[in-house]
Amino acid sequence: MKLLTSNDNTAKLPGTVVFANDADPMDLPLDGVKRIDLHFPKFTDGRAYSQAFLLRRRREFSGEIRATGDVLVDQLAQMERSGFTAAVLRADQPLDVAQRVLASYPGYGVGRYQGDAVQIKPHFAHTGSTSS
Repeated sequence: MKLLTSNDNTAKLPGTVVFANDADPMDLPLDGVKRIDLHFPKFTDGRAYSQAFLLRRRREFSGEIRATGDVLVDQLAQMERSGFTAAVLRADQPLDVAQRVLASYPGYGVGRYQGDAVQIKPHFAHTGSTSS
């Protein structure tokens, strides 16, 4: 997952859609879209997780899905599993801590015991192994 500070957050580029967190991602036209910014108005509002998951799994969107707003380091592993590929950290969230948090959950990238938005099958289904 690409991590950005609030200072690094680039302006809206061509092919970028800033999507309201109360909108239905099933209704979003994806032609020409390269990046979708999903907003967390509060860290306790989880609607953007559902939007990211639907965009990846049901809409098969392969571009960048960026988390913006009230993004805390505690949320990063779940964001990655939900289909986010980038996150703009809230201004008081240290980038080095965010990098350590993501590095401490390497199994999430392959979904060891359960699938996720990125890897539908769990890790053991990819390797043929049934033991942990």
